[in-house]
Amino acid sequence: MTEKVSFKFSEDKILKELYDYISATYKGHYSTNQFQSTEFIIDCGHGEGFMLGNIIKYAQRYGKKNGLNRSDLLKVAHYAIMALHINQMQNENGEIDDANK
Repeated sequence: MTEKVSFKFSEDKILKELYDYISATYKGHYSTNQFQSTEFIIDCGHGEGFMLGNIIKYAQRYGKKNGLNRSDLLKVAHYAIMALHINQMQNENGEIDDANK
């Protein structure tokens, strides 16, 4: 039996909001062959830097463009999730040694 967690920082609500935000981004991607440009960037070996660069971009923009724009923080979280995905792929492919785990 799993114990219900009592979140102190609204993580459950924020994760739901993040899920809804990410789901909505998939409706906005356009391509004739159903591939996102991010997939090509990852495939070329530039994914990690691309994701980290976007995290920095949106983190620095927060509070400057359109005020305290919540979507900037959602973008930071989304790019962090994609960076985690790349890290996971590297782990599965043996590209990261045990010292870095």
